Amino acid sequence: MTVTLSPLQIDCDFDSGNIQVLDASNPAKVHLAIRPDTHSGHFQWFHFKVSGLTPGQVHRFSLDNASESSYKNAWAGYNAVASYDQQTWFRVPSQFDGKALSFEVTAKQEQIWFAYFEPYPRARHNQLIERAKQIPGVELLASGRSVQGRDIPLLRAGDGAAGKRKLWLIAQQHPGEHMAEWFMEGVIDRLQANDGQVQQLLAKADLYLIPNMNPDGAFLGHLRTNFKGKDLNRAWQDASVEFSPEVFFAQAQMKQYGVDAFIDVHGDEEIPHVFTAACEGNPGYTPRLAKLEEQFRSTLCSVTPDFQTVHGYTRDEPGQANTTLACNAVGMAHDCLSLTLEMPFKDHDDAPNAVTGWSGARSKALAGAVLETLLKMADDLR
Repeated sequence: MTVTLSPLQIDCDFDSGNIQVLDASNPAKVHLAIRPDTHSGHFQWFHFKVSGLTPGQVHRFSLDNASESSYKNAWAGYNAVASYDQQTWFRVPSQFDGKALSFEVTAKQEQIWFAYFEPYPRARHNQLIERAKQIPGVELLASGRSVQGRDIPLLRAGDGAAGKRKLWLIAQQHPGEHMAEWFMEGVIDRLQANDGQVQQLLAKADLYLIPNMNPDGAFLGHLRTNFKGKDLNRAWQDASVEFSPEVFFAQAQMKQYGVDAFIDVHGDEEIPHVFTAACEGNPGYTPRLAKLEEQFRSTLCSVTPDFQTVHGYTRDEPGQANTTLACNAVGMAHDCLSLTLEMPFKDHDDAPNAVTGWSGARSKALAGAVLETLLKMADDLR
């Protein structure tokens, strides 16, 4: 019996939505394209809803411009994520033929969402900030503004007493890296639980948290840049109110309060591992900083299997660091432990999960392990 599939409705007119419909005339093989960032040629992030699926039938989708994306090598070994309710996300088999990324689903319901990674919605961000402000000892210390006027909250957990370590965690400078704010939710969850380790950490240190550095880009479905087309993680030497107010705000707050350790939370498109990048290429890099970096990595490895030190970026040669990056710029400015923490869009191959790959839940769990690591290191940071 031949089944005639109904026409599909494809929509991305929502928070973090991104897709262009090229040809939806055949519901069994829909041709799509990823839209570039506003005022930028970067693209990789996608997020769209499909309505009108025929339950029990196979629907296939092709992202025809995948080979032209910012990280075309990232599609090998990658599986898209999908959800029927925007709550439970799962991986769907995906193939990259050198030109297009294709994935398919045997429909269980009449509508489904697809995305590059489990999205972190702006509404959930707002709820997270409100929840954090209700935690004893957590306050909204300051609030910046993005190019389009969205809030950039800076939270502080701790009392700001003299002599305490000042530990900074910021996330989602690159807006398509939604695992970064899932990580920050994990930090807030742990603060709310207020277990013994959190109490010990806050006795020694204050946490300064910016859960989303690039709210415009995240809302607009960007991969890499803010509304002005600026890569914020290449703006730490020339931040301006006009083009990168997000970074300008963060730097001003760091100068006011000081920094004893800094972690910039990101996601990496290509490498299927959790890893860190550090400041070994910075002018003025010292054995003290090298020791702190090694201590962080070895401690985090001992706390969780969702971290490793074998795979990652090529180390910078001495004096050859790109100092426009947050990690390097903050490390130089404050002579402190400064790291970029990278999570995968694919999976952490040292501890894989076939159903979810790397996920929001795993990002949140990693945050707890990082806090435990900072507790073990707090006394050694200065």
